[in-house]
Amino acid sequence: MLGDLNSKQIEYVLHSLIIGRIGCHADNRTYVVPITYAYDGKYIYGHTKEGLKIKMMRKNPMVCFEVDVMENMSNWRSVIAWGKFEELITPEQRKQGMKILMDTIMPLMTGETTISHAMSDSHQKSVEAMKGVVYRIELTKKTGRYEKT
Repeated sequence: MLGDLNSKQIEYVLHSLIIGRIGCHADNRTYVVPITYAYDGKYIYGHTKEGLKIKMMRKNPMVCFEVDVMENMSNWRSVIAWGKFEELITPEQRKQGMKILMDTIMPLMTGETTISHAMSDSHQKSVEAMKGVVYRIELTKKTGRYEKT
C-alpha cells in the first residue's frame, strides 16, 4: 500500500535520522549532496567545510531537503521538505548550532576514538574552536510518502 505520511509521521522521520540530502540550485546547476544533520522541530542544522554546496546556497538560499528510511523495496518512508539556508556567523549562533548538532550525533557514535573524544574534557573546547561553516535550514513546507506491504 502506498500513502502519504501525516505531519506527526513526517516529524518522527525527520527527528529520528541524522543523514539527509540537500538539493541546491544556482548558476543553472543543481547539486544534491548528503549531509549529517540535527533537526529541532523547525530547523535542520549542519556543519561543513567551504565548498560547492555552501557557494550555491549563499547564491540561492532556497533549498530542498530529503530523508528516507528503506527497510526494503516494498517498505519505506520518505520525507521531502523545502526551506531557506541561513549561515550562522556570530560566535553565539555557531556555538548553539554546533551544540544542537553534537547533542544529536554524539550519542550515535560508536567507534572507540569518537567515544573517547566525546567523553574528553576538551570536547566542549573543540566544539567552540571548530572551523568551517555552521548553518541551518528553516523548513517551511514538508511532505512525506510511504509504502508498506
